[in-house]
Amino acid sequence: MVDEIEEQEEPQPPRGHVRVVYLGPVAPHWEVQSTYGEASLIDPFRDRTIARLTLLPPHDPQFRRNRERVVRDAERENLELEWDLGLPEEEAPPATEAATTV
Repeated sequence: MVDEIEEQEEPQPPRGHVRVVYLGPVAPHWEVQSTYGEASLIDPFRDRTIARLTLLPPHDPQFRRNRERVVRDAERENLELEWDLGLPEEEAPPATEAATTV
């Protein structure tokens, strides 16, 4: 019953925009920037994101798991999320999909 109600709701516009930027190999590695959105929504999201990514460069295996957590958190908060890893698009790790090899 609840699933039916959720499916009928129209998608809401994003409540804010957040950009996660990789600063380089020297800590702090990450910066979370916001272009719009309420500070009362963005600041706690920024704190959770920094807590998940502190001391993790993008090549660390734990980064992929924590990145997926950040993506899910942004979806729950209805935030637009952008990643800037400082890599060309073809070298960047996949956003949320697991890599498959045949």
